[in-house]
Amino acid sequence: MSAPLVVPPGDPDAAGSPALAALDADVVVCRACPRLVAWREQVGRERRAAFRDEEYWARPVPGFGDAAARILVVGLAPAAHGANRTGRMFTGDRSGDFLFAAMHRTGLANQPTSVRADDGLRLTGIRATAPVRCAPPANKPTPDERRACAPFLARELAAVDPVVAVVLGAFGWAALLDTLRDLGWAVPRPSPRFAHGAEVVVTRGAGDDERSLTLLGCFHVSQQNTFTGRLTPAMLDAVLLRARALADV
Repeated sequence: MSAPLVVPPGDPDAAGSPALAALDADVVVCRACPRLVAWREQVGRERRAAFRDEEYWARPVPGFGDAAARILVVGLAPAAHGANRTGRMFTGDRSGDFLFAAMHRTGLANQPTSVRADDGLRLTGIRATAPVRCAPPANKPTPDERRACAPFLARELAAVDPVVAVVLGAFGWAALLDTLRDLGWAVPRPSPRFAHGAEVVVTRGAGDDERSLTLLGCFHVSQQNTFTGRLTPAMLDAVLLRARALADV
């Protein structure tokens, strides 16, 4: 018997894009990685005390934001009690609070908070996604899990066709470069190294058909970075404003 259809809760804009709607439908029923399936579902049963009365999403999480975004934000993976609980990328935890507050300050989001999938948050010109769609134990996916999830990122890149990618952290940076290579983009070898403020342009095609994508490196919005001041609101705002300028959003 086939699995029941699950409607992604966090991506209303996908309805306007058949490619994204089909991608979301495939993402949310994926069970390819046994370790991740077991962990996300265990977290959904053994809920954090603050959320004990909530029903966790406890499934893979689709991307969220403008279906025609010129800027794509690439993170790491859903947080166990954030997106794994709410079903929307970067929603329901302090990392998301930090990220969407910056998007609001820089004119890319209609509100500064991201509490739950039906809270009215809408993004303009920007979309958030991750190379791994399930919450991993200790927030550390394995290389095999990243590779298993890579086709979803490839499909999202093809559907959205951004001109700028804001990449949060070294994991997302490496995953995105590998996926771009698989899609035929001319990624230098050795791969460009991740750094906050790094700016790398990759291309695909030639002549009138040539396309370019600019990667902007940014420290991840994890509490480890934001609580220690390694990543400040001003630093994140600067990256997003640079992305807006490059993407002409």
